Amino acid sequence: MGNISKLKLDCLAIGSLPHNNLQEAMNVVKKYFNIPFWPQLTKISKNEDMIVQFLEGMPSFFIDKETGKVFLNTEYEEFFEDLERFFLDYEEIISNNESPLIDNYAISIAYSSSIPEFLKIVRDKKTEFAKGQIVGPFTLSTTLVDKDGKCAIYDETLKEIIIKNLALKALWQIKQIKLASPNTIPVIFIDEPSISQLGTSAYVTISQEEVIEMFKVISEMIQSAGALSAIHCCGKCDWSVPIKSGINIINLDAYSFAQNLSVYRDEVDKFLKSGGKIAWGIVPTLDKDALEHTDERLLEQKFISAVKYLTEKGIDEKLIIDNSIITPSCGAGSLPVALAERAMNLTRTLSDNLKERYKV
Repeated sequence: MGNISKLKLDCLAIGSLPHNNLQEAMNVVKKYFNIPFWPQLTKISKNEDMIVQFLEGMPSFFIDKETGKVFLNTEYEEFFEDLERFFLDYEEIISNNESPLIDNYAISIAYSSSIPEFLKIVRDKKTEFAKGQIVGPFTLSTTLVDKDGKCAIYDETLKEIIIKNLALKALWQIKQIKLASPNTIPVIFIDEPSISQLGTSAYVTISQEEVIEMFKVISEMIQSAGALSAIHCCGKCDWSVPIKSGINIINLDAYSFAQNLSVYRDEVDKFLKSGGKIAWGIVPTLDKDALEHTDERLLEQKFISAVKYLTEKGIDEKLIIDNSIITPSCGAGSLPVALAERAMNLTRTLSDNLKERYKV
């Protein structure tokens, strides 16, 4: 798909920024990244929270007017009517990639202030790649509850609605990027912080196979629309799960958990040999103290150490480097603005330094 090798040691951002000024946030995107992204800006609107942002227009989605809490309800009067229309729309959209019905599942400006500005950058710069994102289906369906407090993942109907709705949100983004610049390859990140909890006592009844299938449905739809699919998890997780789903890119917090990846040596080796990419979250956005005290030299050493965990298990270094991307460890939305911008600057600088080191 396009020249994916151009991603080699390039840098991407992850999700959120702490800015309350849209133009300042978009200036960060333009200044530090060859691959534009649209930041989630919760300081501008609470609707830009990663859980709420992708629920717009989804059957069963409600916000409690008194508490502001999000919940799902399948017992309101029009639910079955809404559900039938939703499923019919979904079938029409996936069978006809020109269907105008996809616009019913847009992410409106009320839920993302930055998407219109992001699309302007894509239109103006005609970049090789452009990054979008959705919250992951496991994270969303284990966070959202029905009115009785039961997680959506345990309700087959709600789970199916969530998976299909997220797939449509991804397809809508791909369509918008392609309209802005037909030759740009969209890269859609599936943000899955909660899969680090898979296999723990909290979700003991949920099988790996069930989660792999959730990822697979969305990833395959992203890929069939001409885009790359990625999964981001900032915790220690079983990386065989996203790899088995057929994803193109895995993105880990490599500042804190690089060694964890080497546990899955066979899966990672096979993944890289089949063209998969590792996006190394080397810049520590989840550790304010570490971010304040690090620099590009220390982060370069951190990257070299992260790669070494895999080469010591027998994975070829060139194979790893050729399929590496540089990112922050997670979104920067919880950081002070100056520190978030420092993280973005370090991400870009580290990418540039590594390209020079490995003669890219």
